Amino acid sequence: MIKKATIAAPKRAAKSPMPEGPAASRKSLVLDTYDLIRRRILDNVYPPGHQALEQELASELGISRTPLREALIRLQNEGLVEVIPRHGMRVLPVSATDMKEIYEILTALESIAAELVVMRKPSERELTSLEAATRDMAKALRTDDLDAWAGADERFHRELIELSGNRMLVQSVLNYWDRAHRARMFTLRLRPKPADSTKEHMALVERIRAGDAAGAFELNRAHRQRGSRELLAILERYRLQQL
Repeated sequence: MIKKATIAAPKRAAKSPMPEGPAASRKSLVLDTYDLIRRRILDNVYPPGHQALEQELASELGISRTPLREALIRLQNEGLVEVIPRHGMRVLPVSATDMKEIYEILTALESIAAELVVMRKPSERELTSLEAATRDMAKALRTDDLDAWAGADERFHRELIELSGNRMLVQSVLNYWDRAHRARMFTLRLRPKPADSTKEHMALVERIRAGDAAGAFELNRAHRQRGSRELLAILERYRLQQL
């Protein structure tokens, strides 16, 4: 059984007052509230199963309950929370089955994106952003800063799919990527040190630079499949049926 001390409980988020009143439009306030709560869910500041009363959450964010309700309804429609009438919200977990299916989708779509990047013949300047993210990953590992590593890794993958030039593909990937982010951050310190990822990213950049579309596709697919196996193995090892 996994010990409670293995995964540190997220710190309670500091109060983040939102601009409210004549200077801030209602639509903007709802969007800001949605963005903040969503980011806290994805970063496990509000972990799976976390519950918050409506008034308590409104007070913490420094807003009124009306824009909060609208933001929560949007988050509920995305499957991130359950809105409980008169009782606020509950953050919904992601099951091991969900994660398996999400990674299957991400593996397929990101591999297609890598292939499309090669076909676009990106400039050296465009490839620089991928290389910079990879260097930042290596630097973070040398200092054992896993949070910085995760940020740089995420940046690499975001740059890769955006370089595909396919707007619909980017939107589809990001929709599933956010849900995978929760599980990745939750298990970050339970996984082996991710040294292989840096090497795999550099190899992928070289395949793109060489104009090898098939090679880029296969490298990215293998990279994502390995990540999926590691994550699912952790869920099985610690008997985590959901995150």
